[in-house]
Amino acid sequence: MTSFAQGLAQGAPQPGFGDAVFDSQASFRALLDALARPGEIRAMTLPLTAPAPLSPAATALALTLFDHDTPVWLDAGAVVGEVPGFLAFHCGCPVVDETERAAFALISAPAAMPPLHGFAVGEDRYPETSTTLVIDVQALAGGTPVRLSGPGIADVAVVAPVGLPGAFWEQMRANRGLFPLGVDVVLAAGGQVLGLPRTVRSEV
Repeated sequence: MTSFAQGLAQGAPQPGFGDAVFDSQASFRALLDALARPGEIRAMTLPLTAPAPLSPAATALALTLFDHDTPVWLDAGAVVGEVPGFLAFHCGCPVVDETERAAFALISAPAAMPPLHGFAVGEDRYPETSTTLVIDVQALAGGTPVRLSGPGIADVAVVAPVGLPGAFWEQMRANRGLFPLGVDVVLAAGGQVLGLPRTVRSEV
């Protein structure tokens, strides 16, 4: 049975964007701003119902970025919920089992996520062929402060997301050392996003 058929077999998926063109453009602008200015939280409050267990912001990113040409890896929490059917119906994206084959990764339970280096980091001639990770966290503020620096940050930005695995920032520093290769990360919580591109330097 195809992923599309499996999704329909699980029942009718939640509706997507109310206005596909306008909402996807607004979501894409918020994402670009978040990646261009690491450390600045961006609102992505669009009227939609997120499929469990995703946040509205992560759902908006999926609707904006995923299509039939973008293989997506789902973590254990997302692959057994409403997400596969939702993505099959609205995005038509292929779901892959191997992290290194994914253009995007959708992570609903970051505490158990694979290490960043387990995803595609790109190739020397094609660094853009890396994986972009969309990670749902408990909150984008209230955790241990982390200092960010690098392109897009005037001096130093301080972030404090809640719910990331203990080794995450160490992995981000290793990821920065691969530049121009490496993965890009977008954290999502509620209706907000925070960009962590491969260029960012982090210090706990």
